[in-house]
Amino acid sequence: MNRIFFILFFIFFCISSNAQEDSLYTEDPPKISSIKYTEKDIQTDSDAVEAKTFSKDYQKKYTDSDFVYEPKAPEKGLWERFKDWLASIFRNLFSFSTTEASLNFVAILIRVIAAIVIITVIYFIVKAIINKEGQWIFGKNSKKRTIQYSDIEKNIHLLDFEKLIQESLQAGEKRTVIRYYYLWLLKIMAQNNYIEWDIEKTNSDYLYELQKPAHREEFTYLSYLYNYIWYGEFEIDENTFAKAQNRFKNALKTFN
Repeated sequence: MNRIFFILFFIFFCISSNAQEDSLYTEDPPKISSIKYTEKDIQTDSDAVEAKTFSKDYQKKYTDSDFVYEPKAPEKGLWERFKDWLASIFRNLFSFSTTEASLNFVAILIRVIAAIVIITVIYFIVKAIINKEGQWIFGKNSKKRTIQYSDIEKNIHLLDFEKLIQESLQAGEKRTVIRYYYLWLLKIMAQNNYIEWDIEKTNSDYLYELQKPAHREEFTYLSYLYNYIWYGEFEIDENTFAKAQNRFKNALKTFN
């Protein structure tokens, strides 16, 4: 009995559900009347509009770093690009692990080259000073010296050295006597074609022009005496002066 009742209830429920669905599909939606507007319904704004302008220097207010939203890397100059180029070459040659390592190597290399260039320039400047002035500005002795330029050296071929030597001896100027002997020796050597006289030449230049070893040895020693006595800037005793004077007299006879 209960089973029959349950079957009838189920059939009744299905029929009522289908009826509701059919009513939903067949019912028309409500109609909405259209609304029309005319020009009278449009409201116009009659308020005055104030024009806004920017000051001429308004951009200066926004140059601070707080307003830089997309920071850009600074552009590399020619020197930086050159170092990057060198770094890339050395990175390929020596297999550096990182770009920074190759850049550090280039920086050290550039410093070393700069130091070498500076030292070389200083060397040539000092060498020019020595050749021009005839002595080191840092000391008294030097293997390579030139004669200090004066009217005496410029007119070496016109001077009477015997007379000059006698006057210096009477005045007690032994260092000046040795200087005159040395210039007199250069005059005799030039007159007899042992050397070619030039006021710009040094003692070493004249030494290289001598052909015979004996002449070279003699001139080397006499140049040493001259440099030691004249540029030494100290008074010499009678014994040293006599030996130097005799040596120069013998050399004058040899080259004459």
